[in-house]
Amino acid sequence: MNLHEYQSKQMMACYGLPVLKGYVCHTAGEVEAAADNLKSPVCVVKAQVHAGGRGKAGGVKVAKSPAEARIWGEKILGMKLVTPQTGDKGKLVRKVYVEAGCQIEREFYLSFLVDRARRCVSIVASTEGGMEIEEVAHKHPEKIITVGVDSRVGLQPFQCTKLLLSLGLNTALLASFSDLLGKLYRMFMERDLSLLEINPLVLTKEGGFVVLDAKCAVDDNALFRQSGLKEWMDYDEQDARDLRANKFGLSYVGLDGNIGCMVNGAGLAMATMDIIKFFGGQPANFLDVGGGASKETVTEAFKILLSDENVKGILVNIFGGIMKCDVIAAGIVEAARELSVKVPLVVRLQGTNVEIGRKILSDSGLRITPADTMDDAARKIVDAVKK
Repeated sequence: MNLHEYQSKQMMACYGLPVLKGYVCHTAGEVEAAADNLKSPVCVVKAQVHAGGRGKAGGVKVAKSPAEARIWGEKILGMKLVTPQTGDKGKLVRKVYVEAGCQIEREFYLSFLVDRARRCVSIVASTEGGMEIEEVAHKHPEKIITVGVDSRVGLQPFQCTKLLLSLGLNTALLASFSDLLGKLYRMFMERDLSLLEINPLVLTKEGGFVVLDAKCAVDDNALFRQSGLKEWMDYDEQDARDLRANKFGLSYVGLDGNIGCMVNGAGLAMATMDIIKFFGGQPANFLDVGGGASKETVTEAFKILLSDENVKGILVNIFGGIMKCDVIAAGIVEAARELSVKVPLVVRLQGTNVEIGRKILSDSGLRITPADTMDDAARKIVDAVKK
């Protein structure tokens, strides 16, 4: 679950991290009032959407007066912000964050992330603050510093020193820099974050550090113990299909293809997507109905698949273990009738009660194409969609 900048900074403030004062605003009038209340020579009006690259897209503007802040508020609120992370459709800006300015001496990039390859928490830093880290990695890979932190022992003083020196900072700043890193690491671990990105981290002319921009992502699997953060979920920023899937306990990720997939088990779902591509098709989604799906769950899964206008065919690939094939078959028939499924539907069932399940499908009178193997199923749905 992604957090907005203002939410990330609200959490950081609870850990004593250096963030500037700011206000969330939904109207141009609120923007002007926020600028008045900040009493800062300059303020920054920032679009609040779940996407990077806001500045380059015109979603971040500096204002030298409350009146100018209002003008920027009028322009940014309601705009469709298009960045490399939003795609061509862009994202509608529904709110902005108005923040006080500061005197910038230097800018750095700093992030904490779960590094699955190295099995640790990696701290990534660079002297190229304010730039997209992907661009820095491409053009100047030597300017990226990575330090792995073993979660069993935590962040160590020598690692803070290494990062400080690698960024070309004076050792006089070691105490404040170590304090900053320590608090960030503590927040990362205690709040079950999968990503914490600060771009830029600023060293001010007064010699202090300030978190100028922040982005946090919470591990979805840990939300059950992060109820306070779960309340911050912005439904306007979520895909409607993802929201619906979450409410029914389905694991769903929308993709750009045209073949809808309904599978039980994450591994089988990934294999199903791979084999569709192998035979020249494009999966429209990842959808795992889990091991205990009911008729109602299957119906909801179909509704989610069909809500995607790009879906031109559906492949159901079920291995019945805990989930019996006859239950799935009954759910498929019920859903197909209720929703009047008009796109090609290929079903491959294996496992517990498979013969009963296949008979339910064949006796339904519906246009359901059976398949015996994954190869057979993938060929059939790809061919049907192409025709």
